[in-house]
Parts: sequence; C-alpha cells; structure tokens
Amino acid sequence: MSLNTDHIRLIFGLKLKQLRQEKNLSLHDLATKSGISMSYINEIEKGKKYPKADKISALSEALEVDYDSLVSLKLSKKLEPISNLLKSNFLTEIPFDFFGIDPASLLEMLSDAPTKLSAFINTIIKIGRSYNMSVEQFYFAVLRSYQEMHNNYFPELEELAQNFLIENKIDEEFQMDEFFLGNLLFDKYGIQIEYFEEKQYPTLSSIRSVYLAKSKKILINKRISSDQRAFTLARELGFIYMNLRVRPLTSSWIEVKSFDEVFNNFQASYFAGAILIKRDVLIKKIRYLFSLSNFYENNFLEMITLFQTTPETLLHRIFSILPQYFGIDKLFFLRFEAPFESKDYKLTKELHLYKQHDPQESKNENYCRRWVSLNILDDLSKIQKKTKDLNTILIQSQISTYVDAGNQYFVISIARSLNILENTNVSISLGFEMDSNTKEKIGFLFDKTIVEKKVNQTCEKCSIFDCKERVAAPIILQKRRQTKALIEAINSLN
Repeated sequence: MSLNTDHIRLIFGLKLKQLRQEKNLSLHDLATKSGISMSYINEIEKGKKYPKADKISALSEALEVDYDSLVSLKLSKKLEPISNLLKSNFLTEIPFDFFGIDPASLLEMLSDAPTKLSAFINTIIKIGRSYNMSVEQFYFAVLRSYQEMHNNYFPELEELAQNFLIENKIDEEFQMDEFFLGNLLFDKYGIQIEYFEEKQYPTLSSIRSVYLAKSKKILINKRISSDQRAFTLARELGFIYMNLRVRPLTSSWIEVKSFDEVFNNFQASYFAGAILIKRDVLIKKIRYLFSLSNFYENNFLEMITLFQTTPETLLHRIFSILPQYFGIDKLFFLRFEAPFESKDYKLTKELHLYKQHDPQESKNENYCRRWVSLNILDDLSKIQKKTKDLNTILIQSQISTYVDAGNQYFVISIARSLNILENTNVSISLGFEMDSNTKEKIGFLFDKTIVEKKVNQTCEKCSIFDCKERVAAPIILQKRRQTKALIEAINSLN
C-alpha cells in the first residue's frame, strides 16, 4: 500500500527525531549545526513539514548520515511498528472524527511517543483479530456504543421526522402504509417501486430490497410482509429527506464500504421508525399499558397492527422512548435467530443502556435455556410444525432473576418467521430492570400471572447445578473458583 504525504512527513520526522536523540543533540544543537531554525525542525519532527532538498542535505550533514538514508521510508526496528501501522488501513478506516479525534492530532501523538503508542494500537488490532473482528464489525460496535451513549434517543432525528410529517400534512392519527409511502416516493421524488419474485432475480432471493440509483427505482422482494415493505419505503424516504448520499443500496449488508455508510443507514432507519410510529401516539399507548395492573400480550399485538409495523421496529422504538419520556433507562434489547426446530441460537443484535446487563453476547458459550428469548423460538417452531402457518406472531413475557448477577428483569419477547430466509425464526426482546423506579411507574410488574424464572447468562458460567435445561458444564465458573481458592491459599501463607 502506498503512503500518503501526511504519512511520509511523519516517517521523515520520526527518523529525524530518533537520529537527533541517538546523537544526544538537543533541538538547539541541531539548529546550530544545520543552520535551520529550532521551530522549523520541531515542525519537521512532528510530521507537519517536509523540508526541501537543501535543508535535508544540511540536516544529513549535521547528523553525519547519508542523504539517501535520511529520506528513505525504511524505519529502524524500534520504529518499525509505526511503519506497519501507517501501511495498514487503520488510520483511514477507523472513524476518528466520529470520536472527536483529529487524525492530525493522532499523528502528532505518534511523533511524541511513537513506540508506546504504536505498541498500544497494535495491541488493539491484535485483540480485534483474536476475536475475529473485521473492520465492518468494528463499525457496528462503534455505532452500538454511540446508540447506548445517547440512550438510543436522538432529538435531531426526532425533529426531522416531525418536520417531515408537518411538511407532508400527515396527521398524527393517520397511519401510513406501504401504498401511501410508495405513492409519496413516486409523486414527490420520482422513485419507482417494482416488486420481484425469486425466479426473476434468483441471486436476490435473500434480500428484501435493492435501490437502483441510476434508474431511481426500488426493487422489493414479494416475499416480505406488508409491514416490512412499509419500513423499507420509510427508510428510503429517510435517505432522501436527510440527503444521505453515502448509503447502502441493499436492505441487508453485503459489503460495508465505510463507517459513514453504516451511520447513515442507522439514521435513515431511525427516521423510518419515527414517522411510522409517531412519538406522541406511542407515548400515550405506553402510558396506558403502564397504568394496567395486569400484563396482556394482546395489547402488543394490537400495537403492531395499529402502527402497521414489524415487532422489531415497535420494540426498538419503545426502547428509544422509555429513557427520555418515562425515566426508565436500565434496559436491554436483544435479537435472536434460530433455524426452524433448531437450538442453534444466534444473537444478531444487542443494545444495553446504563451498564452491560445480562444477557450479553458470549463467544463459544451456551446461552441460558431458561430465557424467554430462546424458549419463544422453540414454542414458535412447535406451533409452525402443528399448524403449518408461517405468519404466526407469538408474544411471551417473563420475570427473569439472574442468580449470579443478583438483578431482576421484566422481559417481553416477540417471535415470528423470517419470511426472507426460509426455515428461520427470529425473536425480539425488550427487558428492563425491576428496581424501585420501574415498580413505581409500571403497574403490571406485580401481575402474579407473569412467569418467573431463575436464570443466568451462560451454562459455562452458571452456578445453578440442578438446572434441568443445562447443556454444558460450568467450566468457566469452576475455573474462576479454582483461581479464587488458589489466591486465598497463597494469601493465607503470609
């Protein structure tokens, strides 16, 4: 990979600084010997300036090194990690601006402490590789942190959604469907909608939609449901209304080209949720649910029908509203997938507010089989096998007491078939900690008919030894206890 001019300046500056220090010369000493000002040499060493040939010649003479050696891009063994770092994609692929970090400042830090900082960065890269983390996965991890940091509520996006509704004279009580959204896209923006079948585009059978920018056309898979089509069209309106040009062209990720693409897709999706599930209407519905002394699954089915939305969009929208308008922020949001009649559960999305609640992603471990998020997938498969109906939406609730963590959550889970992927079901779960705050605000938490279960995070860490649902030995827990016993034994020797 070729280096850009910023990196070439930095390498030259690093070599100059290293040579000066090896010769035990101060900036003043080198300035005197070379006839170049101290301030200019300082800027060279920080990678801000690249000297002309006459100045390079003066510096090489002052340092008693060859001209060619000084301008060579090859670094010493001590500084070799810097070279490897600059030749990698790290500085160009990581969205430093998103973290409020100026890449130029990072280069300056590299020049001040090159060995330590490059070692630190390389350590981060190695950790990522050891967890098989790709650049794309890093982008999504950054986005997730951003969402959690803002309680997944974004006033500027809410305001844009409100402005859109006002500008298009869409009443609060009017519920947009796929036909209204499709007409709006065509009439106002000239976007055509075309529905396709698998036989037309076999390679697109697992994709909900594709946007064809040149012909201003959206191809939508006929297999997806009406609520999924509505979300697809609402998200397209988000891209257009917010003028988000850097964007994915497909509904599911095939290739991630930049972090801007990931972030803009999130913004358009948030916008879609905000115009489909209007904030003030949803707040009224939540207040009503919280006023009830009993929990009724049918209330959520009615909300899905009312807003003509997917279960995922509904629970995600509630997840955004609860912290801002109800002061409930100890939340988690989970999305699991599993093949029909399979226990091969995959956690495909998670968000945590306030702290990293259980459950959370665990590599190569078996999630607790007592979770409602997993049980509901098993129950849905049984119903589908019996009725042959793939349109069933199943809703279950549970009060989960985490034995080892010592906290308790109310969890609602909604499961349905993923019609875009054959023989695959998905469950969406929203959980919030049952502390004094939530118990004061939510009446149905005292409903005795809600199933209560003792749970844990994974079998490998679980201390419930008489668990009938266990599918793996508590090897991690046992190792921790052995380590603790060893430490206590060593400490007792003193």
